[in-house]
Amino acid sequence: MAAWAAAARLRAFGTKVPGWLPRGPWAPLAAGFCSRGPAGAERPEPGPRPTSMRQRDGIRSIVLSDPKRRNALSLAMLKSLQSDILHEAESKDLKVIIISAEGSVFSSGHDLKELTDEQGPEYHAEVFQTCSEVMMRIQSHPVPIIAMVNGLATAAGCQLVASCDIAVASDKSSFATPGVNIGLFCSTPGVALGRAVPRKVALEMLFTGEPITAQEALLHGLLSRVVPEEQLEEETMRIARKIASLSGPVVSLGKAAFYKQLPQDLRTAYHLTSQTMVDNVALQDGQEGIKAFIQKRKPIWSH
Repeated sequence: MAAWAAAARLRAFGTKVPGWLPRGPWAPLAAGFCSRGPAGAERPEPGPRPTSMRQRDGIRSIVLSDPKRRNALSLAMLKSLQSDILHEAESKDLKVIIISAEGSVFSSGHDLKELTDEQGPEYHAEVFQTCSEVMMRIQSHPVPIIAMVNGLATAAGCQLVASCDIAVASDKSSFATPGVNIGLFCSTPGVALGRAVPRKVALEMLFTGEPITAQEALLHGLLSRVVPEEQLEEETMRIARKIASLSGPVVSLGKAAFYKQLPQDLRTAYHLTSQTMVDNVALQDGQEGIKAFIQKRKPIWSH
């Protein structure tokens, strides 16, 4: 009953319900996000899948695997990434997701070849709508999603980093929103960037297109931590394993409540999170954790 109550309260605040709560499958994307586009428009030729995915011990690793094209977020890449993120999203075996990339470029952003007038506005709309949906799915996903960055992340690639819950980068990484330099202002990347760093930092990046270093990105809040390149995977996995060792229902409830309270006024935010705490205490894992602490033993989580 506690899980049902938590689900009902989160829905009342317009929040997507975490996967561990009683509910149906993830809602499909709106039809417009997967439309075939205008008749006669050129579509990317089918080819090797641009992402790869593996999962072990509750940790799913998604790798952008198109280094020859600088891991550009083409429509095919976006749909492949979306599929990997949503695959068995409600599984009790999934605790955390890591997004990384092959090569020296994490992602160069949208594939500009898809944005010429040969495709037309309907195809362009599909590209940007699909990208926006992927970024929103990251925030509404029931498990934490970590970006592991080793290289350059620009435009929508920077947007992807900013959208993740946690971001760990090597000290050789850099970040930019350079669209203004080619006449295409990074408006959609600005949504995620402007919610991750102070306004004046975001606007300088957007207005000038100039890159910032990993240390600057850490200072301004775009990154969670910066480590030497040789320690990047080890540090990212350390964080992921810690999250994976915790209660899935508790982490999922906490993530949903955290994002929901952010845009609220102070009173509403405390009202929402106070009730979330009540729901959390009523969970099986909430009671298990409290009793384990009192009894000075390790908790045994439901999953």
